[in-house]
Amino acid sequence: MEQFPKYRYPEPVPVKNRQWPDRTIKTAPTWTSVDLRDGNQALPIPMGPEKKLEYFNMLVKIGFKEIEVGFPSASQDDFDFVRRLIEENHIPADVRISVLTQARKHLIDKTVESLLGVKSAIIHCYVATSDLHGHFVFGRNREQVKEMAVDGTKMIIDAVAVAGMTGRIAYEFSPEEFTDSDIDFVIELCKEVKEQWGPSKKADFILNLPATVERRPPYQYADMIEYFCANYPYLAETAISVHAHNDQGCAVAASEMAILAGADRVEGTIFGHGERTGNLDISVLALNLYSRGIEIGLDFSNMQEIVRIVEEASGIEVHPRHPYAGQLVFTAFSGSHQDAIRKGIDLLEKSSVFFKQGWKVPYLHVDPADIGRSYEKLIRINSQSGKGGVAYVLEKEFGIYAPKQMHPEIGSVIQKLADESGGEINSAELLESFKKSFVNVPGKFRMVNFSREILAKESGDLIGVKMTVEVNGQMIELDGQGNGPISAVVHALQKCNMVPDFDLEDFSEKTLGRDADAKAIAFVGIRVKNNGILTYGAGEHSNIDRAAIAALFCALNRATALEENKK
Repeated sequence: MEQFPKYRYPEPVPVKNRQWPDRTIKTAPTWTSVDLRDGNQALPIPMGPEKKLEYFNMLVKIGFKEIEVGFPSASQDDFDFVRRLIEENHIPADVRISVLTQARKHLIDKTVESLLGVKSAIIHCYVATSDLHGHFVFGRNREQVKEMAVDGTKMIIDAVAVAGMTGRIAYEFSPEEFTDSDIDFVIELCKEVKEQWGPSKKADFILNLPATVERRPPYQYADMIEYFCANYPYLAETAISVHAHNDQGCAVAASEMAILAGADRVEGTIFGHGERTGNLDISVLALNLYSRGIEIGLDFSNMQEIVRIVEEASGIEVHPRHPYAGQLVFTAFSGSHQDAIRKGIDLLEKSSVFFKQGWKVPYLHVDPADIGRSYEKLIRINSQSGKGGVAYVLEKEFGIYAPKQMHPEIGSVIQKLADESGGEINSAELLESFKKSFVNVPGKFRMVNFSREILAKESGDLIGVKMTVEVNGQMIELDGQGNGPISAVVHALQKCNMVPDFDLEDFSEKTLGRDADAKAIAFVGIRVKNNGILTYGAGEHSNIDRAAIAALFCALNRATALEENKK
């Protein structure tokens, strides 16, 4: 043992004039779900019959046209489930179920029995073709392994004929451990299996070439597929399928490269359940292709319901950073990311024209809405968040569009709250903190009474106001004029020597909601002359003028409080 290295780099595949790296995927492969067989057999607690049926119906709804439903010769539960699907007419006319068997007569007979009455199905037979299995598991040489595969195929042909189902049953053969096998031996074995089966339509004879254990890098898997397709003589009558496991975390890449190399069918499971590190996650590969503009024929628009069913069936939670199904994958915590996403969505129409595609948003390679996610929870707030993210949540969840110059102040307040809490701030806490810090803030100045009248209309309205203001507990009567209510109030306050000298620098207002009872929200930014600091306040009221005045008084109270805190 010591004279050999513990691990070796896999031998390269003898591909000449490699073609697959320069190809582009233009059409989706045939998708085959193996959740109910390969996925189910690897669950800590396999699914019961009702959960299996719910899962099957989910797969049909997603759009799978080929579904491997069990190993009926190895499990009575699987046998009974196949019978239930057939006898209770759960299989749509455009869907083929598939069942797995080993190349042994009594198992084949049981498998065929499970399919009696089916309109269309696939029998999937496998024989391990690697020398590792042949010599050290089976105790057989290559010729004997080839004989197992050919004899098993003949037994399936005979059993299907005896059952009167010839023409209704397609055949799938897997040289198990394909990527660990001698490629030329596998081609010869598959050639003889095909010749035993006889002439066929492409969809009715499937060679599944699996990475049963992922030992090779993904590009070598693609090389093997290209080499196989170049040297196997019956390609026109054969669907080339791939079944990648994820031992090295490369199943998605390996499968995509295999499609480029000639595979036209892909097996996998939703969220990658399966032995060890699992199968190819078919949802990731499919949605990756979708994000590149390829019509995939699968519908993941209700991803949250799919997550619920899979989690309940498997007993395994979907990782929060799963590429499409995770709860955090369309969420930004970083302030710079939040700001970029907000701007990207706001300017989506312009960017679509620029890039000539409907979706092009910073940090989001697909539209979350395409898989049933909403924008409201797109940005979440914690100590790493910035002003852009806070502003986005206020806008999208509450309709509060604060002026851009106010964003740093809001961000600073929320940042302090996040630092104090040490965790994430939900939208309700964010709104509460915003209102406490900016809306109708108490302080030295309070409007007690207010009235207004139109004084002149010659060159635009001239508004006069009379008001009672409380300053440090003292009631003061003030009046002023201006070209609008807020201007008149500012002029009135500027006459009072108890009010700090300030300029109104920014003012905006917006209706919250659309019904007749909707409130208005106003934002006022003032600059106190003795310190030059721009300070904002906000006000809410059913009367838009009162909302603006409340915002002004809030800004005064905040400016005064900030000045006193410096002393």
